[in-house]
Amino acid sequence: MARHVNRLLVAALAVAATSAAAAPPLPQLVQKDGRHALMVDGAPFVMLGAQAHNSSNYPAALKKVWPAIRDMHANTLEIPVAWEQIEPVEGKFDFSYVDTLVAEARKNKVRLVLLWFATWKNTNPQYSPEWVKFDNQRFPRMVDKDGKVNYCMSPFGEETLKADKKAFVALMAHIKKIDEAHRTVIMMQVQNEVGTYGLVRDYGAKAQAAFAQAVPQAVLERQKSPVKLAARGTWSEVYGDYAEQYFHTYAIASYIGDIARAGRAVYNLPMYVNNALRDPIEPMAPWKGNFASGGPTYDVIDIYKAAAPAIDFAAPDIYMPQSAKFTGTLDRFQRPDNPLMVPELGNAATYARYTYQVLGRGALGFAPFGIDYADYSNFPLGSKLTDKTMVEPFGSIFAVFRPMERQWAKWAFEGRTYGVAESDERTEQTIAMKNWKATVSFRQWRFGEKEWNPEIKDEPANTEKPSGGVSIAQIGENEFIVVGQQVRLRLGGAGSNEGKPTMLARVEEGSFDPSGKWVMERNWNGDQVDYGINLPAKPIVLKIRIGTY
Repeated sequence: MARHVNRLLVAALAVAATSAAAAPPLPQLVQKDGRHALMVDGAPFVMLGAQAHNSSNYPAALKKVWPAIRDMHANTLEIPVAWEQIEPVEGKFDFSYVDTLVAEARKNKVRLVLLWFATWKNTNPQYSPEWVKFDNQRFPRMVDKDGKVNYCMSPFGEETLKADKKAFVALMAHIKKIDEAHRTVIMMQVQNEVGTYGLVRDYGAKAQAAFAQAVPQAVLERQKSPVKLAARGTWSEVYGDYAEQYFHTYAIASYIGDIARAGRAVYNLPMYVNNALRDPIEPMAPWKGNFASGGPTYDVIDIYKAAAPAIDFAAPDIYMPQSAKFTGTLDRFQRPDNPLMVPELGNAATYARYTYQVLGRGALGFAPFGIDYADYSNFPLGSKLTDKTMVEPFGSIFAVFRPMERQWAKWAFEGRTYGVAESDERTEQTIAMKNWKATVSFRQWRFGEKEWNPEIKDEPANTEKPSGGVSIAQIGENEFIVVGQQVRLRLGGAGSNEGKPTMLARVEEGSFDPSGKWVMERNWNGDQVDYGINLPAKPIVLKIRIGTY
């Protein structure tokens, strides 16, 4: 009998070992030479994402999500999991929505990034359970200088942190239980657009005591003061007029970091924070009610790095359609220690062109917001549309990237990719590459030069508003993959090729098949390349070789 039991035990262990070996590796972030990659199933992955509306996080609502995700040609869905829905009664967890979501995502062959809406969602506690949000004694809110209660939960609420963390750990344990063998869920966002509007920080008793303490060494080592003051001391002594914002940032970041650390101890998925932006091109100045104090805005990323090492990066939610502000935001957030990802942006058609710029810059991912067919418009921050016509400007671009998503992610991690979007001024742009440069112009007719026919005042169709963009991957010394629309592209020598006469060898239009093999449709020559490489209104993929003579 004992021998039989031992045989059963050995067999069970063998099955468990086989299952463990068969499970794909955990998603993780890796870094090399200041570049970053999200590794999924052991290889670089670029997130061609879509974020559903805030209230689409229920099983019955998902039927309006999946058709939009398919039309979007997205490979990843970002969608909330709310504290109020998984723990409506304290200590009693309901993961039925999570189970349905994960199962349907697998059926639709889509990865998931789950957004933990809990203590803070857009600075507000509205997604916390009722037993939390209406109990100010146990779960205190911030107070102002006069002791007046604020809408926002205090980051010094010990019971709030304890309860939020307990729920998040339970969620991570459940995800591990149902998804460890599949890795459908590839990343977690911890809270959502945190901070406080209208109040720079908490003035409660615990906050006041902490504000009078010395700035932690970890913060001093990373966050330099914009003004020259004391090298160490209290927040006011070190940071002057910036002290209250920085202190509030540290308090919220520490709170989030504690939750993330506990969750990762259970199931170690990559985790990030997102934020509503402060103006990226406005001169730096102390907080004056013009953004959410305490959020991971570009100026305090280092405080988040110091206070919340369990958080991998801070990411911008971009609802600034102006090209200068969009580009300025990318510049502020893409750092050697902070990978670029745009987890949320407007879904109006004017934002579609930025797909090329973001993916060309080697971002981990890009996800317009409000991508489902719920009858809810995001205007004026996004589109007035709620049907397939809302999705199409982004979906047509994702469609050409999808067959080569893994190659693109690999090229990006190797530092081979570049991208630009048409600016509001419609000016020509130049891309510097290895021994080559690309000149990108807009609103060009496909045949000839504008100056040849000055009497023609017409402009090409569908160029009334900026819509052009191009992403380029340099896949060899003299070979490129080009993805784009509504641009004229010219390649010329730079570096060791500077000043040499050049000629296009081949300009193949085609696509990649599911195995990653290039399939040519036709080779462009003659009129199609004599006046630059003119990409049409519909997104297209070209494979270009060029040489010198």
